Amino acid sequence: MSSKNLDFGTFAQDVMIGLSSNPKTLPSKYFYDTKGDKLFQKIMELPDYYLTRKEFEIFEKQFEDILQPILNLSQSFNLVELGAGDGLKTKILLSHLINKKADFEYFPIDFSGSVLDELKDSISSVFPELKVTCIEDTYRGSLLRRSWDNGKPCLILFLGSNLGNFSLEEALDILDHLKIGASHGDFVLLGIDLKKNPQTILNAYNDPKGITRNFNLNLLERINRELNGDFDLDTFMHWPSYDPLSGECRSHLISMKEQTVNLKVLDQSFHFEAFEPIFTEISKKYSLSEIEQLAQKGGFKTIENFTDDANYFADVLWRRI
Repeated sequence: MSSKNLDFGTFAQDVMIGLSSNPKTLPSKYFYDTKGDKLFQKIMELPDYYLTRKEFEIFEKQFEDILQPILNLSQSFNLVELGAGDGLKTKILLSHLINKKADFEYFPIDFSGSVLDELKDSISSVFPELKVTCIEDTYRGSLLRRSWDNGKPCLILFLGSNLGNFSLEEALDILDHLKIGASHGDFVLLGIDLKKNPQTILNAYNDPKGITRNFNLNLLERINRELNGDFDLDTFMHWPSYDPLSGECRSHLISMKEQTVNLKVLDQSFHFEAFEPIFTEISKKYSLSEIEQLAQKGGFKTIENFTDDANYFADVLWRRI
C-alpha cells in the first residue's frame, strides 16, 4: 500500500531494524505499493510463473467439489479471503456461488489498500448484487480481530501459496492465528505450492525479462522515495536460491560492491560489503504429507486435497476441529 495508507513509523522502523541486522533483511510485505502491485500482476502472467495458472486450473475444473461442503450447510455464510489480491481466481468461486443463489457475504482482506480498491470496483462491475466488505489488514491482525464475525459459518480462503511466504515456524504461527480466526466447523481452503523439479521452481523466480528482479528492486526504490534514501539500484542484483530439502526458495538483493547507503529520514547510514545480501522473501514448497502434518498441528481435519493435472500445486480443504 502507499505510505498514506500505512503507518509511516512502522515502515521506517522495520527498514531500520532490517538493515541494522546481521544478515540484513527487509520485510517482503513492503513489496506491495502501487507499483509493486502492478509488477506482481505482470509476474503472474509470465510463462514460467506456474503458480497462478495451476491454481486457476484447479478452480476451473474442480470448483463444484471445492464449494460443495459449504453449500451443503444450506445456510447463509461468510466467504473470507486472506491476501485477496486482484481476486482473479476467486471470481470463479464467486460466479459459481452466485449461480447457485448462495446466501453469502464476501470479505476480502489485503495489506494493500490500492489492491482492495481495484478489487472492490472490479467485483461491483461483475457481481453488482454481491455484498463486499473490504478489510485492510495483515493476516494475523485480521484473524485476531475477526471483524467478519456475525455468528455465521465461514469459508476462509488463503490462496496463491501465501502460506509459503513464511518459514515453517512462522507458518505454524499463522495456522495458530487461523485457528483463532475460524470457529469450530468452519472451512479453510489453502493454496500451497508443491515440491517439484528444482529447476522449475527456480525458473519461476528468475524470469529472463527481469520483471521479478524489478519487483524486488522496487522495494529499494520505495525506501528511496519514502525515506529519502540513496540506494543505487544498478549496484544491486536479485538472486533466488532453492533448497529441495527444506522446500524453501529464498530471494536476496545482493550489493555488487562495497558501498554506504544513506536514509535521510532516519538520519542513518548503512554499510554494505561487496556481495553482501539483503534477504527479502521466502517461498516455501510442501509435499502432501507435510501439508497433512500442518493440518494436524494446526487443529484442522483434511476434507480433500485438490491438485492440478501436473501435481504442481494443491488447494487443500480443511475443517476446523
